[in-house]
Parts: sequence; structure tokens; C-alpha cells
Amino acid sequence: MNKISWSIVILVFVMLSCSKEIAERFAGFQSPPDFPATVYKFENNPVTRAGFELGRKLFYEPRLSVNNTISCGSCHIQSSAFTQHGHDLSHGVDDRLGTRNSPPIMNLAWTPLFMWDGGVFDLDLQPIIPITSHEEMDENLENVLQKLRQDNEYRRLFRNAFGSEEISTAFLMKSLSQFMLMCVSDQSKYDKVRRSQGETFSPAEQAGYELFRQKCAGCHREPLLTDFSFRNNGLQPGLNNDRGRGAITLNPEDDFRFKVPSLRNVAYTAPYMHDGRFITLEAVLDHYADKVHDNANLDPLLKQGGVLGIPLNPQQRSDIINFLKTLSDPSFIKNPDLSEQ
Repeated sequence: MNKISWSIVILVFVMLSCSKEIAERFAGFQSPPDFPATVYKFENNPVTRAGFELGRKLFYEPRLSVNNTISCGSCHIQSSAFTQHGHDLSHGVDDRLGTRNSPPIMNLAWTPLFMWDGGVFDLDLQPIIPITSHEEMDENLENVLQKLRQDNEYRRLFRNAFGSEEISTAFLMKSLSQFMLMCVSDQSKYDKVRRSQGETFSPAEQAGYELFRQKCAGCHREPLLTDFSFRNNGLQPGLNNDRGRGAITLNPEDDFRFKVPSLRNVAYTAPYMHDGRFITLEAVLDHYADKVHDNANLDPLLKQGGVLGIPLNPQQRSDIINFLKTLSDPSFIKNPDLSEQ
């Protein structure tokens, strides 16, 4: 056998070995033992290896956009906990400017409503918004399906995942959900301290944790670090006068209320707020300490005893930031199974 033939044999062996390794380590969706019950209806879309792999390929597929240039992964970058780092507002095809900051894709199995305003109630429907939005991917679903149907590899992947070569909207959405559901972050230092897994907080981190529980946990509830509510946190309305939840419910009492984001991996996800107006965690805490804007819908937790905001001295702000950094999960942002293959 010549050198070329041996090279082919070795390559095939390596590929089969890697495929076997992936199959052996893929255990489907696993809920961390100390997390609450999930809200996603897994009975309608159980996560399988084939479905997850299809969803991963689609997540990084630029043909989901009108000019085949950007993918879901363009605005949700793994190294930034699946946010678009460095952009206050999302950037879509032809560098079109969106109206909001790209939220992280993380722990979505526990999320009851999606987008900053809660305008989508089902993860299986969520990708329709960015795919069809003019400022984002500006494509329509039928064009996307036609592109995928022309690709033999996709027909094979859909068959493996769903038992049929049919490439439909339902299968497209379900496979993307399977990938996003597997974006679980639960291996931060904070998690290891909670679970007594050999980690301990430094004195500054412990002081920050105690302050966090006193002053922040009313909205950022442990262990997911959000209560999934919609609150007005005293921001001045932005340039586009985004009404947030109010534009969905048409209830004036919901005006300028936005979803409480999880603080997991917050050190990776700058800039902050729905419109990315704050570049640093220090600026975020400065807002809560000194710059909360009073208005009719201001959350009551930010106006207690007639005092606006959350009083914090410089040392307290520093300690809280030290704690927030313990929420970083390096294994999540480096997980090869979530990376573009």
C-alpha cells in the first residue's frame, strides 16, 4: 500500500475515532442538580446527538441571512458568552445597526420568555425574529429552506436528526433549539463554592457576595442569577425611546421595563443594559448607586424609604465586582462542543 493509501486509512480511522468519542461523551441535556426545574417542553423536542449537531451547524450557517454573510454565531460569539462583544447595539447584514444589545445564549431551558421585552414565549420560535428582522439577517424562512434543500449534507443531517430528509420550518427551529438548550453554564467558581467542590471565596469575594445577597438578589435570584421578571431600573430612555415590555403588552405600566438579565458570565458580556449603554461593570454600579432616574414605573426595590437607587460606597462597589467575576465560567466559553466545527 502506498503512502497516499495509508494516509487515507489513517484519516478515516481518526475521523471514526473522533465520531465515536463524541457519541460516547454526548449525554443529551443534563440539568445541574442545584438548578430549579426547567420550563422548556423537552417532551416535544428531546435533545439528541444528531439534532444537536444539526443545530450547531445551523447556528453557524451564514446562509440563514439574506446575503449569506452572517450567522446566529456572528451576533452571539462563544468567547463572549454568546453575546456580540464590543457592540452596544447588534450589527446585522451590511453592518445594519439594530436597536438593542445582543443578549447571551445561556441556560435557556429555564427561560420562560425571550428577548429583552419578552415578545417571544417559545424557544422554538425565537430564531424567526433575527432571521426575518431587517436589521439582523433580513431573510425569509422559505428562502432559507430552499438554500438548505439544495445541500446534500443538510438533507443527510436532517434525516439523521428527524428520520426524514424533509427540511421544514419546524425541524429547522427544533434543531436550533437543541443546540441552544445545550448551552448550559454551571461551572463557575461561584458554582463550585456553592457545591463545596474545593473552591472558596477570597475575603473580597465573600464580602461582595454578602452585599450582593443584601442589595441585588431581589432581582438577580440564585442560582440562575435572574428572576426572569421585567423591571424598570431607572434608566433614562434611549435615543430610540424603546418602550421595552410596554410595546408588547400595550400596558403603560410596562413602559421601559426590560428583562432582568442573568449575571452569569457577566465579566464576558460587556457592554451592559438592553442598549449597551454601559461599557464597564463599574459604570453599571455607578448607575445603581448614584444615577437612577425616578419615573412612574420605577421598580419599588430602587425607591425604598424615599431613597433612589442602591446606596454603595466605593469599597462596596469593588467588593461586588470581585464577586461578580466569580460568576465567570471559562469552560463554557471554551467548550469545543459549542464551537463552530
